[in-house]
Amino acid sequence: MRVHAPAKINLCLFLGPRRDDGLHELCSLFEPLALADAIEVSEAERDEVLCDGVAGENLAARALAALREGGWDSAPLRVKIEKRIPVAAGLGGGSADAAAVLRLADSPARATGTMPDLPRIATGLGADVPSQLVPALSLVRGAGERVERLPAPASHAALLLPGGGGLSTADVFAEADRLGLGRPGSELDALAERLGQMAGTGASPLDYAGLLVNDLEPAARSLRPEIGAALEALRAAQAPLAFMSGSGPTAVGLFPTLAAAGAAAARIGRDDAIVCEAGQAP
Repeated sequence: MRVHAPAKINLCLFLGPRRDDGLHELCSLFEPLALADAIEVSEAERDEVLCDGVAGENLAARALAALREGGWDSAPLRVKIEKRIPVAAGLGGGSADAAAVLRLADSPARATGTMPDLPRIATGLGADVPSQLVPALSLVRGAGERVERLPAPASHAALLLPGGGGLSTADVFAEADRLGLGRPGSELDALAERLGQMAGTGASPLDYAGLLVNDLEPAARSLRPEIGAALEALRAAQAPLAFMSGSGPTAVGLFPTLAAAGAAAARIGRDDAIVCEAGQAP
């Protein structure tokens, strides 16, 4: 069995107050990409998760263990992940892999025994995992646990400049706190309403580009100044919209077509550039 774990971008990310559990209230639009990790699943003598390019335990292994703890009793599995999504790049690759493993329990081929509470397990694994259970354009609130699916947007494409990845989410949030970034909860509520109205029509994000801001960008650029250069390169290549995804360091340019994104990548000439369709999973 072969499944895909699609990357996501944060079309926007509004940072709210820190909660009692240490996490921040957020308001974000998550959008899936055609870029995806490839996962091969086969029966084995014992559960095993293998992931090229990632040392030690990963979220996918934790997801499989959580399914077992939740009562899922399918045959032991070997899960082999072929990484195509850059690691620690603000593209949700680890969360995508974990969500893909959780979806195994919901597949007709492997549905057996007690059906675990997938949303609860996903929330326990990480802020990005609940939205990835069903990869789709989603309005995400709370610390990631409140997910509202939205209609698929009009066709558009993305040009990604990952910048080598490797930027710690925890470090970026800590820097955001040090810089005093963030908005009151009432402002997040108002922004969520506006985003839901605009994105809920199925419009391209390019049609409401003025709403698409990432509050974490100053913190990420403080830690990784080259993010600014990547954003400027995208704007110089005539990207209608350029922004940082998630906690960075990936800079994203949105374009109306795949051809336009490819032409911009050629003008920029960076080896790490990735061009892909946006808005729908593969």
